[in-house]
Amino acid sequence: MSKLRNYHYLYKVICTFGQHVEKIRIICENTGSSFETEMGTSLLDIAGRIGANGKHPFLAAYVNNRIKELNYVIYTPITVRFIDITHFEGYRVYQRTVSFIMQAAVREVYPGRRFYIRHSLGDGFYCEIEGENGIAQERCDAIEAAARRIVARNLPITRRKLLTSEARAIYEKLGFDDKIALLETRPRLYSEIYTMGDIAGYFYGALAPSTGYATAFEVRPYYNGFYLALPKRSDTSQIETAVHLDKMFDIFHEYQTWVNIMGVPTVGSLNEKILGGDASELIKIAEAFHEKKLAQIADTIAAANATRGVRMVLISGPSSSGKTTFAKRLGVQLRVLGLNPVLISLDDYFVDREKTPRDEKGNYDFEALEAIDLAQLNEHLKRLAAGESVAIPRYDFITGKRQWHENPLRLDEHSILIMEGIHGLNPRLTPSIPDSVKFKIYISCFTSVAMDNLSRIPTTDNRMLRRITRDYATRGNNAYDTIARWGSVRRGEEKHIFPYQENADVMFNSSLLYEISVLRPFVEPMLREVPDTVPEYGEARRLLKFLDNFTPIRPDEIPPTSLLREFIGGSSFKY
Repeated sequence: MSKLRNYHYLYKVICTFGQHVEKIRIICENTGSSFETEMGTSLLDIAGRIGANGKHPFLAAYVNNRIKELNYVIYTPITVRFIDITHFEGYRVYQRTVSFIMQAAVREVYPGRRFYIRHSLGDGFYCEIEGENGIAQERCDAIEAAARRIVARNLPITRRKLLTSEARAIYEKLGFDDKIALLETRPRLYSEIYTMGDIAGYFYGALAPSTGYATAFEVRPYYNGFYLALPKRSDTSQIETAVHLDKMFDIFHEYQTWVNIMGVPTVGSLNEKILGGDASELIKIAEAFHEKKLAQIADTIAAANATRGVRMVLISGPSSSGKTTFAKRLGVQLRVLGLNPVLISLDDYFVDREKTPRDEKGNYDFEALEAIDLAQLNEHLKRLAAGESVAIPRYDFITGKRQWHENPLRLDEHSILIMEGIHGLNPRLTPSIPDSVKFKIYISCFTSVAMDNLSRIPTTDNRMLRRITRDYATRGNNAYDTIARWGSVRRGEEKHIFPYQENADVMFNSSLLYEISVLRPFVEPMLREVPDTVPEYGEARRLLKFLDNFTPIRPDEIPPTSLLREFIGGSSFKY
């Protein structure tokens, strides 16, 4: 019956076409108003009608809480929310658009060469060009000039849905083997591609409607390639061209080299390995690589303990980077070396919930340093260093109150205190402890496998998938709760964690090259539960589209000590 009604409606529209154009209602959340417009109107036309609500142009829009490009045409009543570069997803739209422009610009300056966007660095990207071992300033200027010519031409960027065989033929002509591998390992009758002039690409998110929207960027020499500087997230009117993240760059570079050696630099190549029956081998090698890095860090700590009296290991990192399991596995490695690790979580020093500081919106700011009882923490550290026995608190996240251990802690001459939490590298955390006795570690999930040569996978996506999975299983939160909270988490990281990451003595990459394939079956049902009535629905749909690119892996062969077990369950460690 529903099909008959649809056919009747279409017949009515066809019959009345030419006599009058049916109008539909638009509810615009930006202006808090509603109005009527003709069927077949594009979002770009509607954006022009309402005008920008600030100094930045609109880049995309949420239509009924689903992200859409501005050239999307509407035929039914909608609720629309336009976004610009200051919005979290709007910033990503800008990033993708500049990446596409840069692909065309490099092709013009270096015809026939492969272009790689290796990883994010600060507020931009580190990029390399095949066959180049260092790019001079003049060549960077040439790339930037070519990109600005493309911007000035205001070329349309169009998303097209076509037969996968046709998309494959386009990529073959352009020499994009990385994109062909992705198409072949996720068989679909139809595929979507983006076109800009005579170049094509694949992105798992929206782009601006034309090149003229991406005017702010700079190209500067950096290591073996160049740094593509973009507007600062904190102030999009500025571009940060000087990056001083050498330790982070070294970690990215090390893992990029490793995944290339492993033959899985992109999702397409990873899928090929999984479909070829090599998932078990990938798991074993990735876990062995983690174990080797942990052993190396433990050796460094033991040497620092012997030479300069290091007694405290501070571990910091953003949400869902795996700090807790890392600390426990590091403790095992230190025991092998004859040391006695004693673990403390900074979360246990949270003030009672009603004393937690609030953010600008009046919500509890659990990421603020002041959410920790610094006076109590530093008093306990002093007493432990003096050899005293100290009762350590345990924070109850359900009641929002601290409880106390029955068995107090005491350090002996072989003890190493391991303390993990997001503020571990902030000098204000432990001002009473001399720096000479501290060893600082920064841990994060630096995703090394890329979607393809042009589309890197944001580390924040990897971490969000981890957190959705863990929160659902252990904290009673559904995917909606986690996504809704994520913006506050990210703001806290930008303010309290990332500014101190280069203070670390060593960095550890907690990502596992196979993990998103394992997380997919866990998190997909959770994401599908997010209703389309809430703004978080758009992010849930984007993540589902992202996960669709990965061939699933069963978790059976993941060892119980794996860092991934902290999120999917089955760990042999107690939390």
